[in-house]
Amino acid sequence: MSSHNRPLNRQDYKTLTLAALGGALEFYDFIIFVFFAAVVGELFFPTDIPEWLRQVQTFGIFAAGYLARPLGGIIMAHFGDLVGRKKMFTLSILLMAVPTLAMGLLPTYASVGIAAPILLLLMRLLQGAAIGGEVPGAWVFVAEHVPARRIGIACGTLTAGLTVGILLGSVVATLINTSMTQQAVHDWGWRIPFLLGGAFGLVAMYLRRWLQETPIFLEMQQRKALAQELPVKAVVVRHKKAVVISMLLTWLLSAGIVVVILMSPVWLQKQYGFAPALTLAANSIATIMLCFGCLIAGLAADRFGASKTFIVGSLLLACSSWFFYHLSGAHPEQLFLLYGIVGLCVGVVGAVPYVMVRAFPAEVRFTGISFSYNVSYAIFGGLTPIAVTMLMGISPMAPAWYVLALSLMGLGLGLWLRQDIYQPDATSERLGAH
Repeated sequence: MSSHNRPLNRQDYKTLTLAALGGALEFYDFIIFVFFAAVVGELFFPTDIPEWLRQVQTFGIFAAGYLARPLGGIIMAHFGDLVGRKKMFTLSILLMAVPTLAMGLLPTYASVGIAAPILLLLMRLLQGAAIGGEVPGAWVFVAEHVPARRIGIACGTLTAGLTVGILLGSVVATLINTSMTQQAVHDWGWRIPFLLGGAFGLVAMYLRRWLQETPIFLEMQQRKALAQELPVKAVVVRHKKAVVISMLLTWLLSAGIVVVILMSPVWLQKQYGFAPALTLAANSIATIMLCFGCLIAGLAADRFGASKTFIVGSLLLACSSWFFYHLSGAHPEQLFLLYGIVGLCVGVVGAVPYVMVRAFPAEVRFTGISFSYNVSYAIFGGLTPIAVTMLMGISPMAPAWYVLALSLMGLGLGLWLRQDIYQPDATSERLGAH
């Protein structure tokens, strides 16, 4: 029995658990800002500015986190391809925990004036840089640890872990807003989720000490096969096709989650007049189903290959999202069911990293994924909310059309992957059959 056919062992499970846990905590740290944006806006900007300007500035600081991703990701990936995956993996969580902890301790505008928003922006940039290194780093790390035939479920598990981070953020935000008066939240309650996130992050960093460097990286070190030139240069010059595919897949991943999971609750409130508490509950169900969807997509990629997974998954996403956006208003009693099903179908994005880790050779894998993922995420993750909001001026069903267009792109990518090098067998050698 060759080693890349072996089942997952205890060490694999430990690696997966620690990686997914760290990923969940980092995503929690990154996303918690959204849930407290209103309070943060009031406390960190002058009181005499117009409301719209305050919102623009608050979301500008949120977006800055996205814009810092490519730079942080590329720098960390560069060293990840040169000095090791494990070192960068531990550094990324430290880079996330410290600014999150600091955010919970920052003085407000009332006490230090203009220094307050500047410090907040700095912390947010550090967070962005950290998450830019974390997500690609985690995918590479687990994919290089597990047997080649288990890469799909490993990456799917990790993507589900990131989703748990979003869920954790919304649960903590809900608990704080329901158990405290608005005044208490305003005075000191908003600091709690940041302090919690920072503390969790430091614990996760401590736990990551038990991880081992990936066998593939160690083998490259022995073979002296580490990239001799700048890994970014090698990626851009030699792996254009892999970069394009990875960027389009990242668009599918980021926009699918942003539109269906993050934007839909507010859309449901405005479009159909649902109560915020109800949409939040429905959103939690959709997010839990998304976790399962990621796992199913990962298993499907291992079993049937990426091509079939994306063809079937994209068709299901197209149908379920169309029903969700069009029927929720007429059948409010079906809201949980409709949102749950579309959440499950967005899970097709769980198969995205499976394609990405197989698209790049090991010497530049970390840099290749990091470059494609982060640049694409900064563009599409940042611009999707703006685009969808502007399109809603033309049609209130803009989110439905946007997700439909994404599904068609997913279908196209699935068909394209059929004839390309991403065949299950051609790649086990390229991943180094361990």
